[in-house]
Amino acid sequence: MGIVSLLKETVSSEEMALRKGFLQGLDPRLKCLSVVLLLACILVTKNVVELAAIYLLCLILAFASSIKPGYFFKRTLLFIPLFSFFIVLPALFNVITPGTPVFPFNLFGHNLSITRQGIDSAIIFFMRVLSSVSFAILLVLTTKHDVLLKVLRIFRIPQLFVTTTGMTYRYIYLLLDVVQNTFTAIKSRVGFVTSARTGRRLVGTNMAGLWIKSYRLQTQVYDAMLSRGYSGEPRVLEDFRACITDFIVLGISFITIIGTLWLNMFLN
Repeated sequence: MGIVSLLKETVSSEEMALRKGFLQGLDPRLKCLSVVLLLACILVTKNVVELAAIYLLCLILAFASSIKPGYFFKRTLLFIPLFSFFIVLPALFNVITPGTPVFPFNLFGHNLSITRQGIDSAIIFFMRVLSSVSFAILLVLTTKHDVLLKVLRIFRIPQLFVTTTGMTYRYIYLLLDVVQNTFTAIKSRVGFVTSARTGRRLVGTNMAGLWIKSYRLQTQVYDAMLSRGYSGEPRVLEDFRACITDFIVLGISFITIIGTLWLNMFLN
């Protein structure tokens, strides 16, 4: 039940997207384009200081968009960036990244060392992942789901991908409700599971029931969509209007990536 509650909190960003904040007030089209430019900037930069500056910009934008630091850090630091840290950990050692030894040691008769080049590459990789994930999550938190899908269609993302993503997102809520209701029903009728065998039988039975229910639901949902005028293209009743602030943000993002490319040439 704790996992279900956490998932509900994670996928529910509508309330945050409706707050009065800096990013919430920007035009979704230019906001997405600005984030894409910043993500490209993160991928091409080779300087740790610049990556740290871009990440600091992300934190400032999150604060200006009325997102609590604890809420934001919990969603950007605990999963993908932490996992990437363990992926890049072997690159610290001279076996993977030869270079100037910083911390030599002996392990089972083998001379190993942590190299300066390995530390640099590990930090750059970790900062790239952290900054990329942070900007992606910031975009999702400050943009309503249906509006974000409409922007993807404006940028010519395939219709099948957008429609499938939208329906999957909505189905998550239904699935979580079914899990909670099933758990409550089992608890009210069984009380507690007496053995692992009984638990497996209960889980297997409910998985089969959920599959049958989902199979029936897909036909009902499609019929409901057709009865409401669905013709293959989802419609969102929201008009986009860009103002001078949107173009300023887009210009800053464009200048940032141009400056990053120039800095890479200068460092080389």
